[in-house]
Amino acid sequence: MVDSQNTPARQRPSIVSISSYLLYLFLACQVISLIITLSTIGKTRDALRDAYAGSTVENADQVVDVFVAFGVGAGVVLLLLAIVLGVLALFNNQGRNGARITTWIVGGIMVCCVGGGLVSNAAGGFTGGQASGDGPSGEEVQRRLEEALPSWVTPVSLLLNAVSLIALIAALILLALPKANEFFRKPTAAWEPPTPGASYPGQPQGSGQPGYPQSTGEPGYPSSGEPSYPPPPATNRPDDTPPADRPGSTPPSTS
Repeated sequence: MVDSQNTPARQRPSIVSISSYLLYLFLACQVISLIITLSTIGKTRDALRDAYAGSTVENADQVVDVFVAFGVGAGVVLLLLAIVLGVLALFNNQGRNGARITTWIVGGIMVCCVGGGLVSNAAGGFTGGQASGDGPSGEEVQRRLEEALPSWVTPVSLLLNAVSLIALIAALILLALPKANEFFRKPTAAWEPPTPGASYPGQPQGSGQPGYPQSTGEPGYPSSGEPSYPPPPATNRPDDTPPADRPGSTPPSTS
């Protein structure tokens, strides 16, 4: 018999808690990165317009707007996915294996995105696409951006991307360790043998057997002997003669 009340409670291992903290750190880094992007969006647009001002690129303003919109959109998407990872971290702490699998999927996508951005920023090059005409080179655009933006923007952005990538990779690895597998495995209920004399639900607590009367006599029959009937009427037999001392009719004479 399996007793659900005796199912042992699962204790969350420390590696699962650390993994959740790392996912929260990743979320915080993405929030800071988006704040930096939005706070410097005006200077970034001006630097790009200055870089394309002396070129013969057609629709230079539209090209600049596309670059700016792409940067902001990428930051928003990364933040949304980071929020998803933060919510999944809450379910991971509860031992839900489906949340762990989803964390691996979303986290793998984020590793590719953040890793690619980190490599691009570390290279220090800005790939300026040219639709047609003589447009500025990537080095020229990057130089204009460094002149327009504060000096701390690039180092801080690189640091945030590096911390985000390391935290995310470490969180995904911790969720795959053997102790985490035991925590996310479906628990089995503990079985206890029945205790002699113990009562179970539905069983009466009385000493007698259930469903039987407690009286001693057989049911449906009287406890005394045979039923009484009225006595038969009295009749005089031929030899019943009244005694002499009792008044009665005089017998006939025999002489």
